[in-house]
Amino acid sequence: MWTVRVFTLYPELFPGPLGSGLYKKALEKKLWSLEIVNIRDYTNDKHKTVDDTPFGGGSGMIIRADVIANSLDNNISNKKEPIIYLSPKGKKFDQTYAKKIKDKNINILCGHFEGVDERLLQTRNIEEVSIGDFVLSGGEIGAFVIIDTVVRLIDGFLGNPESLSEETFEKYLLEYPQYTKPQKWEKKEVPSVLLSGDHAKIKRWRLEQSEDITRRRRPDLWEKYKKNK
Repeated sequence: MWTVRVFTLYPELFPGPLGSGLYKKALEKKLWSLEIVNIRDYTNDKHKTVDDTPFGGGSGMIIRADVIANSLDNNISNKKEPIIYLSPKGKKFDQTYAKKIKDKNINILCGHFEGVDERLLQTRNIEEVSIGDFVLSGGEIGAFVIIDTVVRLIDGFLGNPESLSEETFEKYLLEYPQYTKPQKWEKKEVPSVLLSGDHAKIKRWRLEQSEDITRRRRPDLWEKYKKNK
C-alpha cells in the first residue's frame, strides 16, 4: 500500500477531491492511504506561531525551521522516506518522477508565505520539487497534483490498466485524438480509419497522429522521443 503524508497549515483542505470517486474506492481497497499532519500542532507557543520576518529584511514571512522540523521528526519514523517540498525552485515534476516514487511512501511539505527557512532544507534531506513555472499561494494544490498523478499509476486503481501505456507523455509522446458517438457531429465526421476495423491501420494512424502533434506542439518532448525511439 502506497502511503503519502502531507504536512500542511490548512488540513481542512484535505482529503477534498481525493476522498471521493475512484480515489475513495482505492482508499477503501487499501491501495493507498493519506495522512494529514497539521504543522500548527507542533508550535511551542500558545499563539501557534509558525512564521516570522526574514533576517536581512524583505517582504513576506518565512515559516520557521524549528516548527516544521518538529512536525517532521514526530511523524516520520522511516528516515529513508522521501520528503518533498513544493517549491518553484525545485526539480520539475513529471510522469517519470511520478513513476519513480509510486513504490515509495512519501512525505509532502506544503509551503506558504515566502517559503521556509533554508536550514530546514539542508538538515532534513528534503528534495525541492516544482509542478510548473508559476507561483501558487500554497503547496496544497501542488500536493493534490502529485498525489493524483501517482495514485492512478497504482495497480488496481484504473479499471483498464492498459490505458496507462497509451496516455500522454508515455514514451515522450502526446496522446492522439480521440472520438466517440455520434459518428457525425456538426458536419464533422470521425476519421474513416477508426471505423475500418483494421487494428494495424488504426495503431499506425494513432502513432502518426501522436508523432505529428508532439513534433508541432512540444519540440522538447519530440527531441526526447527521437533519442529513445
